Amino acid sequence: MSQDRLIKLACSKCKRINYWSSKNKKLVERKIELKKYCKWCKASTVHKEVKK
Repeated sequence: MSQDRLIKLACSKCKRINYWSSKNKKLVERKIELKKYCKWCKASTVHKEVKK
C-alpha cells in the first residue's frame, strides 16, 4: 500500500481516528464516509475522511 493513498477515518460523534483506509485519489474526489463501529461511542457511527 502506497503512503499517498492512505486516509484516516474519524468518528463523526467523538472525532477520534479509529480506522485507516486507502483510496484512489485520481478516481474518487469526494471525501469518503463509511458506517463503522466506534469502540469509544460503543455504537456504529458514520466515519468521515479527515486530513493527515
